[in-house]
Amino acid sequence: LSNQTERCFGFFRHFPCFGVCATLSESEVTHLKEANVAGYLTTHVLDTARGCPAAGLKIALYRVSGNSHRKLVEMETNADGRTYSPILPPEKFKTGTYELIFFTGDYLRASGQDGDDPLFLDQIPIRFGMSDAEAHYHVPLLLSPYGYSTYRGS
Repeated sequence: LSNQTERCFGFFRHFPCFGVCATLSESEVTHLKEANVAGYLTTHVLDTARGCPAAGLKIALYRVSGNSHRKLVEMETNADGRTYSPILPPEKFKTGTYELIFFTGDYLRASGQDGDDPLFLDQIPIRFGMSDAEAHYHVPLLLSPYGYSTYRGS
């Protein structure tokens, strides 16, 4: 379990009931730990209505400067509700303001949680700042059809 706990970046210490883990290899985890001179960004999406990871949810990351948005990457969550690699890896990390867009409508429709049209939560934008060039920023999303929550994770 300690090896699994390390691979989950401490997730089990905070939320042991979910029992899910990142799909990073041991060498990727070692690389991220050794690269602590550079920050990186990860996310995790949990479907709190169904009590499971939100697999297959599209996520886009934008760098924000004033009214300008520049798309950096688009990824999809895996079976663990995580992306296969950091959304913003150490070699591309820069401090600044960013926005993650979670395309929750597609996921809710696919999982039979869509309800009436239009959906209450079709897309969820989360704008946040990263000021520490050496930190790991983790922005999880706890999702249900009519509400969501986020926080700065570890």
